[in-house]
Amino acid sequence: MAGAARRSIRTTEKRPRAAVPRADETFAAAIRASGVPMLLAEARPPGYPVAFANEAFCRLTGHAADEILGRDCPFLQEAGNGGLPLAHLRAALSRGEEARGEVRLARKDGMFVGAAVSVSPVRVASGTRYAFAVFTDVAAREDDDAAGSRAALQAALEHRTELLHELDHRAKNTLQVIASLLMLRARRGPDAATRAILDRMAERVGALAAVQRLGGPDDGCLDLRVFAEEMAGELLAGVEPGRITVSVEVEPILVPAAKAGPLVLLLHELAVNAIRHAFPDGRRGNVRIAAARADGRLALEVADDGVGLQATNPPRDGFGLSLIAMVARQLGGVLVWDEARPGTRAQVSLPLDAAGA
Repeated sequence: MAGAARRSIRTTEKRPRAAVPRADETFAAAIRASGVPMLLAEARPPGYPVAFANEAFCRLTGHAADEILGRDCPFLQEAGNGGLPLAHLRAALSRGEEARGEVRLARKDGMFVGAAVSVSPVRVASGTRYAFAVFTDVAAREDDDAAGSRAALQAALEHRTELLHELDHRAKNTLQVIASLLMLRARRGPDAATRAILDRMAERVGALAAVQRLGGPDDGCLDLRVFAEEMAGELLAGVEPGRITVSVEVEPILVPAAKAGPLVLLLHELAVNAIRHAFPDGRRGNVRIAAARADGRLALEVADDGVGLQATNPPRDGFGLSLIAMVARQLGGVLVWDEARPGTRAQVSLPLDAAGA
C-alpha cells in the first residue's frame, strides 16, 4: 500500500475476551457486512482490548478476527507513531466526546497502512463502556479525492469547450450578418463608387467569417491551404467563366486562431487586388497563389501575368494597398512588390511563429 514500510510489530499477550454486547440482529448484521472498517474495543485501560472487528477491518489489516479479538489496541498501531494517543482517546471518551485522528495500522504482513479514524463512546445497559472506531483507508480516500478532482477538471474542461464552441458559432453568425447587411446596403447605394466600396467591405468581412467557419473545432487553427482553395473558388464566381484562371500552390500550414484573421485578410486582399485590377477590359490571364515554409519563415506570394503595376498605376494611399501594408507589418512581415514582366508579383515573408508551425 501507498506509503507503506516494513516495521516490526509489537506483540502483547491476549487478555480474556469480554462478551460482545447484545444488539439488534439486523443492526449487528449490517455492521458485520459493511464495507467500512469498524472495530469495537472495551473502554478499559490500559490497552483497550478489542471486542469486535468486522470483515472490512480484517481485510484492511490482513489479520483474521481471532488474531485481533482480545488483543490490546496498540498492537494494531505502528510503534512510536500512534497518531491517536490513548491518553487523548481516554480523555475524549471520559467526557463522552468523539475523538478523531489518523493512525498507522500494522498489517499482518509487516506493512503499515494510513487510516483516518473516528472513535465514539458507547455505553450499554449493563454500564460497560466501549469505544466504537470507524476507519477510512487514507490511500483509498486520496484515490477517491484524486478521481473526484479529475472528474471535476474534466467536467470544467468540457464546459469550457462548449462555451468556446458557442462563442465561435456566435462570432461566425455575427460576421455573416454584417456581410449580408453590407451587401444589402451596397445594392441600394446612391452611386457605383459607394456600391463598390460596400461590396469590398462585405468581401473582407466574409473572409474573416471563413476563419470562424473553417477553424478547427477544438484549437481553432486554420488550414491555410483549405482557405486558399475556397477563397479562389469564391473570387472566380464573380468573373466571366474561363477568362481568369487561379492556381493554388499552398502547403497545408496550420495557422493559430489568434493569427488566422490578419493572415487571411492579407491573402484575400492580395488575391482580390490581382483579379480585379490586373486584367482590365476583359483581358484574360492567370493568377498564382502560393504559400510555403522557407528558411524558417512563411513565404506568401500572389502573382499575375496581367498588365502590371505601371499600367494600372494604383494610388499608393488607396485603402486596399494601405490595408495590405498595415497587416503585413502587424504580422511582423516584409512586403515586396515586383514587376513580373508580364504582370505583378507581391511577396510577403513572415516569421513562422506569426503564422503557425
